[in-house]
Amino acid sequence: MRPASLQLLQIVVVLALAPLLTGLTRKVRARLLRRRGPSLLQPYRDLLKLIRKEVVVAENASWLFRAAPYVVFATTWVAASLIPTFASGLPLGAAADLIVIVALLGSARFMLALAGLDVGTSFGGIGASREMMFATLAEPAMLMAVFTLSLFAGSTELSSISAFMLGPHAGLNLSVALALVALTIVALGENARIPVDNPATHLELTMVHEAMVLEYSGRHLAMIDVAASLKLLLYVSAIACIFVPIGLADGYATGLAAWLAKLTVAGVMLGVFELSIAKMRVFRVPNFLGAALMLGLLGVLLLFVSRGM
Repeated sequence: MRPASLQLLQIVVVLALAPLLTGLTRKVRARLLRRRGPSLLQPYRDLLKLIRKEVVVAENASWLFRAAPYVVFATTWVAASLIPTFASGLPLGAAADLIVIVALLGSARFMLALAGLDVGTSFGGIGASREMMFATLAEPAMLMAVFTLSLFAGSTELSSISAFMLGPHAGLNLSVALALVALTIVALGENARIPVDNPATHLELTMVHEAMVLEYSGRHLAMIDVAASLKLLLYVSAIACIFVPIGLADGYATGLAAWLAKLTVAGVMLGVFELSIAKMRVFRVPNFLGAALMLGLLGVLLLFVSRGM
């Protein structure tokens, strides 16, 4: 296949598999609790049901409230499509820069926070303020991990980092391990997973993401749900591309099979992890994300010290 066709295939496959990863995590949690649980295809049914429903919009909602779901969906989809999943060297590989991905995710967060404030409800304001507070720690933590990887591999492009990690000069490095832990913590916080938040409940005192989207319904809510699934797939694919780049240079069929295996393992591990740990209080989340920031900063400092000796 031509590179352009492969790039288009990746864009479509990323969108198609994102709800399936969400369904897998729900299924694993249910089976560990000795329940049958929903089907793996239940997220697709939920999205179809939301698309068919009528959209209800508050009277005082502006154009921003109506446009935010589409902007959030588009920016998240673009960011998820830039990450090399089953092949490297695609036409959009030059744009697959970690700093660009952080900027796209930040734009989606900004629009969602504005939408939560637009209607003027108390829950929307609380959720938007908490989201921005967490973002002040999550984004710098991710950037510190990016700087660690860029100093280690000599580039911020994901294809270059994965190629370096596959090469003979990678080896074991403490700074890279710290970057992995920092990115994992950020991924849990950004996707509102346990211990930061519980996506299966709607508690008024602890809601962050759900508080900003309470006023949405119909196709608007479907766009936001798809964006949330894409965001989870994005972080899993990014961590796999950087730290487990197996299959990216072994052919398209092998790369696709390896990527699907990584998604399956990540979905199972996430389900097991969420049942083995309790949700923390919302006021302890800054400490949790602050630990990721300190780990990323420590990784950068260790690289500078090791190269200066």
